[in-house]
Amino acid sequence: MVHIYTDGGCSGNPGPGGWAYVMVLKGFQGDTIAAEEWGSEKDTTNNRMELMGVISALKALCSRNDLPREVALYTDSQYVQKGMTQWIHTWKKNSWRTSDKKPVKNQDLWKELDALASEVPLEWVWVRGHDGNKYNEHCDALTQRAIGEISQTL
Repeated sequence: MVHIYTDGGCSGNPGPGGWAYVMVLKGFQGDTIAAEEWGSEKDTTNNRMELMGVISALKALCSRNDLPREVALYTDSQYVQKGMTQWIHTWKKNSWRTSDKKPVKNQDLWKELDALASEVPLEWVWVRGHDGNKYNEHCDALTQRAIGEISQTL
């Protein structure tokens, strides 16, 4: 199993944002980081960046043949975790509308994530952010790095 940790955030909301992921293989001799990546956007939201971290991780996983196809995906975003495990079923049934009949926000990213998530068996795990989880903290640091890099160009 590959363990994927993701994060996303903004400096301001909306504002310059960043996302990151870390893929970890756990073994008898310790953990190995199989991949990590981060990126940014000039004007975005926290929720879009949280989704982009997961989307980018799953795209990277699907492009590689050397990693397991069973995934535990860790996110500190209840928006992402609950969106994929609870809300998306109703959104799809209601033609991508919320319970109050409004269009689902970030629908473009939710549809992309839904398609990618159908490619591999996923276990969605919520972790408390900034609570000492080694790889969640690492993702947060990469996300902050991405935000810092894009902010320097503005």
